[in-house]
Amino acid sequence: MPVYEYVCTTCRNRFEKLRTMDKMDDEAPCPDCGNETSRALSVFASFRVGDGGEMEFLSGMGGCGCGAGGACACSAMDY
Repeated sequence: MPVYEYVCTTCRNRFEKLRTMDKMDDEAPCPDCGNETSRALSVFASFRVGDGGEMEFLSGMGGCGCGAGGACACSAMDY
């Protein structure tokens, strides 16, 4: 089951919710203030330790097209 991220439109609290894909757009009230939220874009990168002990991006994960092995968050990484 996927984890979706939401952000409160009032207090800007970010939180995650585990729910089925058919429920991803259902209301998810803010756990802090109870107000409306909107679904946020989840950004992450996957790494592994290479044969030489160096960190490398995992490829084949979709991607943003930057050529860094398919890591969508590569523009946010400090490398």
